[in-house]
Amino acid sequence: MIELLDPRVETKARPITYVDRPRSLEGKRVALIENTKFNSDKLLVRIGDLLKREYGAAAWTLFRKHNSSVPAHEEIIQEIRKTCDVVVAGIGD
Repeated sequence: MIELLDPRVETKARPITYVDRPRSLEGKRVALIENTKFNSDKLLVRIGDLLKREYGAAAWTLFRKHNSSVPAHEEIIQEIRKTCDVVVAGIGD
């Protein structure tokens, strides 16, 4: 007996709500989320340094996801909510 599988999936639209962007990064604490791909950490460190130097960000913190194929885990999200004002998510490869 042969079993046939249908690879199609019914898609469901999920609305995304964005918060307003800050007018400035002056004094803001920036979360940088990297996805574990090659060089994503190096790219985000350079971005964090640039945001401090040229845009007045107070500090940046680098967070690392478990792997690139999953969303940031809940511990990261909760820590960012407590300690950061804005988020930059980056990829590499």
